[in-house]
Amino acid sequence: MPRSSSPPAKGKTGCGLKFVVGIIVLLGVGILLARLTGGKGVGPAGCTVQAAGNEVKLTVEQASNAATIAAVATSRGLPERALTIALATSLQESRLENIDHGDRDSLGLFQQRPSQGWGTAQQILDPVFASNAFFDSLVKIDGYTRLPLTVAAQRVQKSGYPQAYAKHEADATMLSAALSGHDAGALSCTTGATGADSAGGPGGDTAKVKASLTREFGSQARPRTDGLARTVAVPSAPVGGAAEGDGTRRGWELAQWAVAHAHQLKVEQVAFGTMRWQAAHSAKGWQKQKPTTAADAGAEASAGTPSDGLVRITVAR
Repeated sequence: MPRSSSPPAKGKTGCGLKFVVGIIVLLGVGILLARLTGGKGVGPAGCTVQAAGNEVKLTVEQASNAATIAAVATSRGLPERALTIALATSLQESRLENIDHGDRDSLGLFQQRPSQGWGTAQQILDPVFASNAFFDSLVKIDGYTRLPLTVAAQRVQKSGYPQAYAKHEADATMLSAALSGHDAGALSCTTGATGADSAGGPGGDTAKVKASLTREFGSQARPRTDGLARTVAVPSAPVGGAAEGDGTRRGWELAQWAVAHAHQLKVEQVAFGTMRWQAAHSAKGWQKQKPTTAADAGAEASAGTPSDGLVRITVAR
């Protein structure tokens, strides 16, 4: 009696078909996403400081808080060493996060305590107030710029772990150089989104940008409405004049402040000199731009002329 052929295994053909269909769907989704993003180079949300072969990675919250501390230091005319001490202290105390808890009643960027006279809880949770409070105490220390960072920080904080600040000195020094404008273009952020959401959602407000600049930089920032649509222009020259080159440094300080606050302020583009950062192309970092004129105001590439000494901050529609 002839042996009958074995029936095909159940489900084998069906599984293969499902696998093929799944691959096709995934490919289709990938193609669709590529078309939607238009190859704009948007990476995961976060910020990076790169200089001399070294790198510091930050969340957008950490970068925003670090930039605020730097702006407050500038508003007070403090040296870069003061900023480095403040950043190292905040890295140790809160990881540069404005946290609403801590040891006993400690709060905020520097874990300041209402019970120890640093201010009310509401005040301490305001990064501008907290930064000013830290610097108020730091500048009272005679010769603080010449002290080891751990000693200066400890005299302000009176921490139970005074040597802990030392491990943050290298990162704080890099951040300080970038945020004070010494390392031009060293800080860049990626938005982690595309299209209207690339700057934290639609509806940026130039009035909010100007108010934030004025509150954090004080008289050192003189923001004004620019001829370009949805744009705030800030002169890079320091108030009262300065030595040659200081305008470039101040310009980069303002430009990198704007990028660090891009998500919070819904910034679409920041331009200074020949360089430009765009939220929709944020993974590419700072890129060279071509000189433009006011006639290009409606065009996406418009960013003002590189030689006019202005930092231009454009918000999303």
